[in-house]
Amino acid sequence: MWYIWLIISGIAIIIEFFTAGFLVFWFSIGALVAMVTSFFIDNIFIQTAIFIVSSTLLIFATKPLVKKFDIPNTLKTNVYSIVGKIGIVIQEINSIEGTGQIKVNGEIWSAICEDNSLIIPKDTKVEILKIKGVKAVVTPLRKI
Repeated sequence: MWYIWLIISGIAIIIEFFTAGFLVFWFSIGALVAMVTSFFIDNIFIQTAIFIVSSTLLIFATKPLVKKFDIPNTLKTNVYSIVGKIGIVIQEINSIEGTGQIKVNGEIWSAICEDNSLIIPKDTKVEILKIKGVKAVVTPLRKI
């Protein structure tokens, strides 16, 4: 019966290579523990129980360790990198007519105002709130 547990372990390792998580690996280790158990105990139900228990314990025991090394991806890229930045209006923004452009980070973007009834004149500094389709949604900066 040991060879079946070895095959299960090998299949779990192969599946782990194709997945992004670090979960199936512990099933592979659990299968190896069940394989070692099969040398001493012939009962398949006990071997299966040991496989399930050892895999579950390994998953929960290593979860805090994996979280410690998990680095969140907080770097904004592509179009979302301009959200929160300050730009300057280079063509009057009129959301009703759908016209207006801003310049931010040396790039020119079509823009609309968060408040659709507001018109933002040229040379006004604006904050980019979000990206809606291909347009930047902006709001004028308050003068202090």
